[in-house]
Amino acid sequence: MGFSNCPVAWNQMLILVVSLAMNPLLIPEAYIIGAQPLCSQLVGLSQGQKKLCQLYQDHMQYIGEGAKTGIRECQYQFRHRRWNCSTVDNSSVFGRVMQIAGVVNAVSRACREGELSSCGCSRAARPKDLPRDWLWGGCGDNLNYGYRFSKEFVDAREREKSYPKGSYESARLLMNLHNNEAGRRTVSDLAHVSCKCHGVSGSCSLKTCWLQLADFRKVGDALKEKYDSAAAMKLNTRGKMVQMHSKFNAPTSHDLVYIESSPDYCLKNQSTGSLGTVGRLCNKTSEGMDGCELMCCGRGYDQYKAQIVERCHCKFHWCCYVKCKRCTKIVDQFVCK
Repeated sequence: MGFSNCPVAWNQMLILVVSLAMNPLLIPEAYIIGAQPLCSQLVGLSQGQKKLCQLYQDHMQYIGEGAKTGIRECQYQFRHRRWNCSTVDNSSVFGRVMQIAGVVNAVSRACREGELSSCGCSRAARPKDLPRDWLWGGCGDNLNYGYRFSKEFVDAREREKSYPKGSYESARLLMNLHNNEAGRRTVSDLAHVSCKCHGVSGSCSLKTCWLQLADFRKVGDALKEKYDSAAAMKLNTRGKMVQMHSKFNAPTSHDLVYIESSPDYCLKNQSTGSLGTVGRLCNKTSEGMDGCELMCCGRGYDQYKAQIVERCHCKFHWCCYVKCKRCTKIVDQFVCK
C-alpha cells in the first residue's frame, strides 16, 4: 500500500515559492524585495492566494518557515524509505500534508509571539477540567487563527478549480481537500494545556495555564502513522469519493486517504520524479525498509570502510556541564548498487 508520491526537482519548486500546499518554501526571502512581496509575480499562486498574499504580507514569511519545517520533518520520517522526501511536488501526499501542518504550527506561534498584525495570543476557552484555583490565560499559541488562516490560504487553490465530474483530476482535488483537513486536525488534536508554577520557593501554590502546540516531532509521528494506515479511495458514479474496500472502517476527517499507489522508487524516473535508490546507504542487518534487500530493490550492494567522528569519554563536571572528547573510528557501510 502507498500513496502516489511523484516528486520533482528542487529547482522547479523554488519557482512556486508560496504555493505551500504543494511546495516547500526553501528561501522565503526570494519573494521579498524592499519588504514588498511580489505576490502578483509568483508562479503557482491561484487568484485567491494572490489576494491573501497582498492582504496578509506579514504572514508570508511564516508560511515559508512552516513549509520548510514540514519538509524537514518529512525527510526525518522517511529517512529509511526508498522515497525519502528529498523531492516533493503536488502529488506528494505526505510531503504536502507535512507542509500544511507546518504552516498551521508556524502561523499559530507567530501570533503568540506578536509577529502578525491581525492576531495575538490564543483566546481558547478555559478547559472544563482545569482546577478552579488555576489561572487560565497565559499567552498561548493561537491555534484557532493558525488553523483558519491555513485553511483559507491552502484550500483556496483547490476550491477555485473545476474539473469534469468523475475525472481523475476531480478525484485528486477531493483527496487533497480531505488530506489538507487531516493535516490541520492532527496539529489541533495534539495541542495541550501547559502550565507554570508560581509561589514562594517553588511551592507551586498557584498555576497559570495556556494552550500550547505539541512538539512538531509528535505531529510528524502521528501523520506518519496515519500515512501507513491510509484508506484507498475511488470516485463513485455520483462523483463522490468513497472507500475502495468497504470491509474496512470508513476514514474520518482525521485520517489520510489516497487514490493511487506509489511507484516503487527503485530506479530514477523523470516521469514519476523518482530519484531511485542507487547510492543510498542501507542497513545490512535490517529486514525493514532500510535493509539492503528492500532498499536496493534486489540489485545488491557494495561494502566499504568509512571513518566517522563521534563524541566519546563524556564526563559530568560540577556544576553543571558535560565535557566529551571526539573519537574517530572505522565502520562498515553498505551502499545500494
